[in-house]
Amino acid sequence: MEPSLPLSTQRGAKQSQRKPGRHRSGKWMHQAKGVVVFLALAIGAWAQDAAPPGRQYHQAPDQDGVYYMGPEVAAPRMVRTVSVPYPYNLSGKNLQGMTVLAMVIDVNGVPAHIQVLHSHGAECDQASIAAVKQSKFEPGMLAGKPVPVWIDVRVVFRANRSAAIPQVLITERDLPPPDASKLEDKHHNPLSYTPPFPIHTVDADFADPFAAHPYVQVAVVAVLVGEDGLPKEVRVSRGLGFGLDEKAAAAVWHYRFLPASKKGKPIAARTSVMVSFAKF
Repeated sequence: MEPSLPLSTQRGAKQSQRKPGRHRSGKWMHQAKGVVVFLALAIGAWAQDAAPPGRQYHQAPDQDGVYYMGPEVAAPRMVRTVSVPYPYNLSGKNLQGMTVLAMVIDVNGVPAHIQVLHSHGAECDQASIAAVKQSKFEPGMLAGKPVPVWIDVRVVFRANRSAAIPQVLITERDLPPPDASKLEDKHHNPLSYTPPFPIHTVDADFADPFAAHPYVQVAVVAVLVGEDGLPKEVRVSRGLGFGLDEKAAAAVWHYRFLPASKKGKPIAARTSVMVSFAKF
């Protein structure tokens, strides 16, 4: 029986509301409810004063105690993989596609709160979930101790019925805070102005994992970051075409930032971010 966390921030509410794309389903939420606000305490401290040299920030869980992979949290690993059987009633023509699941790997390495982010039909989805439940995971670690961590797992079904093996994806992550050199001048005094810094990023989605794009690069997206570290306006300033620009902009709505500061007070400010695309 799965552990029963309240998970008001579970991926079904937080992630699957995104626009259709790489592997997410449903609509993106411009106001991302319950997404982890990484370094919340640090932002509060930032609001009171400029960060002095050497101030330590620590990676925080979401309100349900679940972490993302980041500078202090090692991602879970799949150490025993169970192949997914192909549904016998699907033809090769209809078989090719992908199921992507979100889940929490708990402190015992057990997958819990499994949610379908991208469906390839009920049969494929159910077979994928069954295989993941039989697989063995090594839990994520923080300071040498196991912690629950969000991951995505994909299962690719191919027309030639080659082995469909669950694979762990890390598409959302916490980032380390800026180092002291970016917060102080050459005399080691706090800067009167510091720009926004991303502290939680999300990979943009590919519409079709089987499509052969001519290149994989990054898009540059301009964003207005509010005093609370949340995106307020998003605009692609250097796109890639191929229908990817909208996905890059959508991803940035789920970024989180250490807000800009002026004379130690948080302010709204614009910045540009380079958005990566999920590698499938």
